[in-house]
Amino acid sequence: MKFGLNMLLWTDTVTEAHFPVLEEIKRLGYDGVELPIFNLDPAPYATLGKRLDAIGLKRTAVTVRTASDNPISPDAAVRKAGVEANRRTLECCQAVGAETLVGPYHSALGEFTGKGPTDDEFKWGVDSMKATAEHAAKCGVMLGVEYLNRFETYLLTSAADTARFIEAVNHPSCKMMYDTFHANIEEKDLAQAIRAAGKHICHVHISENDRSTPGAGHVDWKTSFSALREIGYDGWYVIEAFGLALPALAAATKIWRRMFTDEMQLARDGLAFMKRGCQG
Repeated sequence: MKFGLNMLLWTDTVTEAHFPVLEEIKRLGYDGVELPIFNLDPAPYATLGKRLDAIGLKRTAVTVRTASDNPISPDAAVRKAGVEANRRTLECCQAVGAETLVGPYHSALGEFTGKGPTDDEFKWGVDSMKATAEHAAKCGVMLGVEYLNRFETYLLTSAADTARFIEAVNHPSCKMMYDTFHANIEEKDLAQAIRAAGKHICHVHISENDRSTPGAGHVDWKTSFSALREIGYDGWYVIEAFGLALPALAAATKIWRRMFTDEMQLARDGLAFMKRGCQG
């Protein structure tokens, strides 16, 4: 298994200014970092990848889709834009050397119709993801499709929904991610959710109920780690936490008060917590 830290704790765009942070993350004992990919120019990512190689950090990546490039839009042109944005994101992943691309790029984040997904929306999502998966294979990147809670999306809101989606896509480069924050809201039985989706899970986000230091809230960590060990999961465990470092990011993630002492405290304590949980 590998332990990572999502850089959204600090920024939505990793630059040279964050190299001291990256070096400290490596010193703490992390195997890698998760990079937000919102700027879709591969050039700066290629440069960043070389620096991360020098530091000794592996990487995964995260992105989202919005209303303007929604892969399940009734407008075919918007769906096409969603696939194209996913493809360009994958090319940035390839440039930076990211192993996996995770996130809710199956549909637009925060976009709602006032009802659950229709059969057409599910089909459009599957078709869009098939095209995305074909490009992921060319780029050497694994897709980790993420389900979110009902307040952030409506297409995929449970492990069962997402497993059905992955099976419909039916491509070796398309699997799913399990996020403890969203599961804490949506799943009735965490262990059963993990078991049922087990063969499809390629990535895990370790995220507390209030997005603070893992282990400091009320997520049922004992059950979560136990079930992940039971299915033999040995991939990435990545902390996803949010703070107040960037006002725009804090607003997007709905963080209105400080949840921890400082970012490095969270990183240090969170890594120790993950390692204990994985050992049982």
